Amino acid sequence: MAREQTEVRELDEGSYVMIEDTPCKIDSYSTAKPGKHGSAKARIDARGVFDSKKRSLSQPVDAKVWIPIIDRKQGQVVSVDGTDAQVMDLETYDTFTMLMPDDVELSPDDEIEYLEYEDQRKITRT
Repeated sequence: MAREQTEVRELDEGSYVMIEDTPCKIDSYSTAKPGKHGSAKARIDARGVFDSKKRSLSQPVDAKVWIPIIDRKQGQVVSVDGTDAQVMDLETYDTFTMLMPDDVELSPDDEIEYLEYEDQRKITRT
């Protein structure tokens, strides 16, 4: 798995974190001051990068968490078939099929930007 480990205190809004073995983008990050018998706690609300599900995490700020290493790549649409698009990576020239988001209209020869983590891909910009 392409990931690294860091402390919760190093995270901030807009960065990525693994919650329930799923890469998520942090929507909000808040901390509570240390109490009489414990350390400061952080509450993280995040949304899954590839499935858009909301997830939350509450941990001490010195706890270790995993950070996914998500690649941002460029591609070119080769063909479109219903809800699927065949895309060619502009760096490696590999071709693969991706599910098109509902709000995106693609046609052959369009250049796109997509996120890739392990075997998961998502179109981010056309």
